[in-house]
Amino acid sequence: MSRRSLRLRVAVPSAASLAALVLAACGDGSTPSGASPDDGGRPPVPSECEVSYDGTFDAIQDLVFERHGCTADACHGGARSGGLDLRPGAAYAGLVEAPAVGRDVPRVNPGDNDRSYLWLKVAAKTAPGSVEIGGSPMPIGGTRLSEDELELLRLWIKNGAPETGTVQEAEHLVDACLPEAEPVTIQPLAPPAPDEGVQLVMPPFPLPASSEREVCIAQYYDLSDRVPPEFLSEAGTHFRAATSELRQDPQSHHLVLAHNAGAPPYTGFGEFRCRGGERDGESCAPPDAASCGTGVCAGDAFDATDQTLIADSVQCITFGPPGTFNLPVFIAQQAQERKELRGGVYTEVPLRGLWIWNSHAFNLTTRDHTMNARINYWFASDATYPVRSLASTTKQYAQQIPPYGTETLCADHTFRPGTRLFNLLSHTHQRGKRFWVEAPDGTLIYENFVYNDPVNRYYDPPLAFDSDDPAERTIHYCAYYENGVASDGSPDPSTVKRRSKTPPNSLNLCEPVACTAGRIGEACGGVDDHASCDSAPDAGDGECDACVATGGNSTEDEMFILLGAYYVDG
Repeated sequence: MSRRSLRLRVAVPSAASLAALVLAACGDGSTPSGASPDDGGRPPVPSECEVSYDGTFDAIQDLVFERHGCTADACHGGARSGGLDLRPGAAYAGLVEAPAVGRDVPRVNPGDNDRSYLWLKVAAKTAPGSVEIGGSPMPIGGTRLSEDELELLRLWIKNGAPETGTVQEAEHLVDACLPEAEPVTIQPLAPPAPDEGVQLVMPPFPLPASSEREVCIAQYYDLSDRVPPEFLSEAGTHFRAATSELRQDPQSHHLVLAHNAGAPPYTGFGEFRCRGGERDGESCAPPDAASCGTGVCAGDAFDATDQTLIADSVQCITFGPPGTFNLPVFIAQQAQERKELRGGVYTEVPLRGLWIWNSHAFNLTTRDHTMNARINYWFASDATYPVRSLASTTKQYAQQIPPYGTETLCADHTFRPGTRLFNLLSHTHQRGKRFWVEAPDGTLIYENFVYNDPVNRYYDPPLAFDSDDPAERTIHYCAYYENGVASDGSPDPSTVKRRSKTPPNSLNLCEPVACTAGRIGEACGGVDDHASCDSAPDAGDGECDACVATGGNSTEDEMFILLGAYYVDG
């Protein structure tokens, strides 16, 4: 097993997913060694390993930075080219959250490779033309990162750029032994300057080992004393913002922040208690903003006996009193997302009231975790055009993908005259293999192949829709799905939708209609009809467990949504 080798991996992400930004880079190194049992509680690397690393960043130092000469004295070693020292012991501090010389993005922005200058610099060398940068691509000279090495670096950044520990998503890229993966607590997002913006902090919630949770938390807030009057709406009930940025622990699948239209006394959201601070766990009474000191006052179905959060609800549909209405204010499908509106375009955010945090997260490790998230808003000095959200859900739950089969869904969306479309984003679940959007003339304007890290595409200048003819203001969007189809087209029982793995769902009962063992791919008659799947009569090796993949809210079900943002000129 070679210390320098990487296993074969997928190709570099498409150019559309790489923001045209700028930064500076090379790398750093660190001497690999077996992790000590006393080193932060990480388990030891098995003794039979020929090659081992203390964690993913340790592997990157060796396989990427040192291998490509970035730590040489003339580069980012003794010479500290560009002010960057990538030698062991100095590299991490010089990269993560460190400003790139002359650039408006950090060298490594935890959770966001598209705004990490290090990654952009090396991506420009591995995949010429995929990104725009200032200066020369890296590494200098004839060497370049392989696609696997670039993907390793991307996944490390995407998963929070941890200094220690193993990034589970990237384990298969390192042909060596790594410590057992643990949940990542991302570096907190620094708040804006007081006269430039505000930060919202999600009340943390427990995410047990080997679990998936979609939770709802009600939090009272009041930003009245934190927003200068020049950034308020005419009625004084909202503040105007031009840029927002989310950073949360990488275990997240999605986060939705909504504003509840109710008024005090907020009932139907469970008992309000302090989260964090000196009064953690004590009862609080919104709208008393000072009732929790340095903590926050949040409500949910909170069990004071075992101190656990039990307000689990898909999309928060069953959370809150009957007839309650929650208006989404911020939606993200990624652990880190920055939204910059065009000059003059702004969004309005309620100044006070009740936030409903809807967080869907996975913990695939064997250790418990506490989920964290923060959202920054920067005020809009130019407020000419209110932003409008695109959420086209015409066929959101229309999927009927047969076991071991495929399906393509398409829909149309017609804009009003004067629309200026500047952002598109897709949403499917794991069986969505391709999503694309066509302009009225049939031109491809959006394409995505990765369901859990979709391309978030911005258009500058925006796409204009001004025609009097509705057909010339209509875009066509489609998604292609596979339900248990291997790369060679054969049935794949490991990826087909199965009753045994699908959580209960009111939209989908998941009745098995095909075999997952024995006569794989053949028809069967339900959950008790395993005999029909036996490879021979009475063989006892059959299993009837494969279902039609239909729409639903769990990741074993599917969705079909086109998201985006626009404004109307005039």
